[in-house]
This record gives sequence, structure tokens and C-alpha cells, in this order.
Amino acid sequence: MTARTEKDWPDAVEVLNEHGRCDIVLLCEHASNHMPAEYGQLGLDAKHLQRHIAWDIGAAEVTRLLSARLDAAAFLSGYSRLLIDLNRPLGSPGSIPVLSEDTDIPGNAGIGAAERNRRAQIMFSPFHDRVAAFLDRRMAEARPTRIVTIHSFTPVFLGVARPWHAGVLHDHAADLAAAILSGLRTDASLNVEANVPYVISRDADYAVPIHGDDRGIPAVLVEIRQDLLANRSGIEEWADRLVAALPAHEAEASQPART
Repeated sequence: MTARTEKDWPDAVEVLNEHGRCDIVLLCEHASNHMPAEYGQLGLDAKHLQRHIAWDIGAAEVTRLLSARLDAAAFLSGYSRLLIDLNRPLGSPGSIPVLSEDTDIPGNAGIGAAERNRRAQIMFSPFHDRVAAFLDRRMAEARPTRIVTIHSFTPVFLGVARPWHAGVLHDHAADLAAAILSGLRTDASLNVEANVPYVISRDADYAVPIHGDDRGIPAVLVEIRQDLLANRSGIEEWADRLVAALPAHEAEASQPART
């Protein structure tokens, strides 16, 4: 395999700080807008690959900072959500979209089962299998665990402005979501709410219900408005906010520092 091919077909998951001490496990399912050359950008102009339809702008950078500042393990995707969305159940309408927001995705129209399975085997399953194995090991070791997935959202969706600066989405983990919201609301200028601009649904979400709720692990999805992550200072500001807002676990304080 040549170096060019390896670059064109990266690993489905990038793992950071796998042995971090923090009980929080970070996921970033829409970290990358990468597409192998053979897909021809799915028939889209290059400008579309820089939009939200291809990835969650700023989310990967926030995740990397959180991993370092919290000493937390993090799992980041290697491919664009337009090829296959890691936070949608396989076979669901959003898994391999033919329409994203108001944009047709020509390269996804009419694809057969073989290509759907290929994308799942190359991009979807390796990511989630790695996350699942990691979580299973933590559970076997009786390590406390909370899952926080990092996403970003557009300021305007189909012509409708979204006033929130951030949202914390949850299903079972209402206490964790409330604690994070309480921490963010120490800045009175922020408009942050639970379950905005989306809600968690087993039909349309994967990480929170499958990796979190089904295992009994508290799991939330944090959404940050993309215009607030447009530059490095905004990314660092939101990473700092989340570090301060995430409630510390008792087990963290009792663990001795590594030397």
C-alpha cells in the first residue's frame, strides 16, 4: 500500500489518550470531511465539503482540546458523514443521505446493498467496534465512565435562525445534562438549553442510545453553534467552558496522580 493510498483511506477512527485518567470518554463522530478520491466528492462541488453537511465544523478541534485538558480518551471519525453517518443507525434515512439540508447528494442516489455494506465495513463498524471494546473493558475493570459526544450545528437551518449558543442532548442521562447546563449557565450571557436544536431518538441517533443508555453509562451529546467555533479563540473558549462545566467525578479526585 502506497503512502498516497494510506492518506486516501485513513483509519476509520483516530484514538487519542486511550489511557487517560478521566472518567469521561469523548466521541466526535463528525470530525472529518475526508472522502477517498474514488468517490469523486459524491458529485458535489468542493465548497460543499466545507459545509456542515460534510462534517461538524470545529467539533474535532474542541474534542482534541478537551482530551488534553481533561486527560480523557477520545475517538474521532476519519471520513465524511456524507459517505456514512456514524451517528445514524445503519439503514436509516440519514445513514447515507441522498438529501442533506437542501442539497442533493448525487453520489448517494441509487447505491446498492454492496456499496452500503462496503462503507459500513470500512467506515462505520471499525469506529463503533473500537468504542464498544473500549467501553466494555472499562466496565469489566469497574471504571466509572461517562460519555460526552461533541458536535456543532448551523446558526441557520433551512432559513430558520437558531438562537441557542449550545445545547446538551440526552435521553436517560438527564442528571448529567442538567449538571453541564448548570455549569455553562454560570455565564449569564449564554443561551443554552437541553435537547436543542435536536432531540435524541433511537431511530435517528446511535452513540448516546447504543454506547451509553443501553450499557447504563450516562451519555450526552453536546451541540455548539458553529459561528462560535469559527476561529481558534472561539474553539479554545468553548473547550475551556466545557472543562469548567463538566462535573468532576468523585473517583477522579481520589485517584493518585500518575508520575
